[in-house]
Amino acid sequence: MTSGDLPLLVIPGDDPVQIAGSPRLDSLAEHYSIRLFDNRPSSDEEKLERAAGATAMINSRGAVTWPGEVLAQLPDLKFISTCGIGTDSIDLEACRRLGIVVSNIPGRTAPVVAEHAFALMMAISRKTSYFTEAMKRNNWHQVLSTSLSGKTLGVIGTGNIGTEMIRLSRAFGMEVIAWSFHPDPSKAEQWDFQYVERDEVFRRSDVVSLHVKLTDDSRHLVTSRELDLMSRGSLLVNTARGAVVDTSAVVDALNSGHLGGAALDVFETEPLEADHPLTQCEHVVLTPHCADQTPEGNDLLNLGATENAIAFAEGQPQNIVT
Repeated sequence: MTSGDLPLLVIPGDDPVQIAGSPRLDSLAEHYSIRLFDNRPSSDEEKLERAAGATAMINSRGAVTWPGEVLAQLPDLKFISTCGIGTDSIDLEACRRLGIVVSNIPGRTAPVVAEHAFALMMAISRKTSYFTEAMKRNNWHQVLSTSLSGKTLGVIGTGNIGTEMIRLSRAFGMEVIAWSFHPDPSKAEQWDFQYVERDEVFRRSDVVSLHVKLTDDSRHLVTSRELDLMSRGSLLVNTARGAVVDTSAVVDALNSGHLGGAALDVFETEPLEADHPLTQCEHVVLTPHCADQTPEGNDLLNLGATENAIAFAEGQPQNIVT
């Protein structure tokens, strides 16, 4: 079978580079003809041009979004794989109506993402960004930072990443309490933590770390109400999705001094605007949605996406979200 006889798989906007040049793409050659674009589409019209005629798609970057009205204009499209666990860039309800199978990559990069979340927690507790900026201004001064050993970590969401964060934090000597939409008592027993009510997580924790996917139920899960429950000087870490928190409430809590610091890898609007109020806050650590972006993490994601596409081509789709 020639490449012209194979169904078309489109990678519509691989920017910044995620899968372009990956040896994992070679495994698709027997199943698909591949069309890859290494810059982001500038409009819905350009998305349609790029995806025209495609049977399958690997949406390697969540910044390339697929609303229902665009998907409805792609009658040949039958399958989409993300290059990660998140599917909030895709209108899943529209996919259900249109018969488009959506697969993601759950769990593979959990240790990579949790390592980043743990690094963010360390950075904000020890005020490394704050001290670095001060020293760049030749301002040698000391303020108290926070020791984490013996402190209480509250984890919101105990899926693969949240559980790995718990494992790292318990090994570091922290006490852990947690809340989840889907609590798993066996995990609590294995990793020696306690499930409590959601409000209690915020009341009791020295650090709260967020690890839930973005859904209608989790959007703005953390607002001024939850932040007010936290003790003065406590810390917030978010490697989930930006819209899980009300950003304006976080800015207010930081500026008032109630929140001792926030370490964020995700934002309600990405990229983060240069003059965003968060950038004016003293005690923040900000990273550009890169928690899984290491060579090892990228390879795991690329492997997962190509395996999903091959499984669909062979009539046995896996990791199905809808």
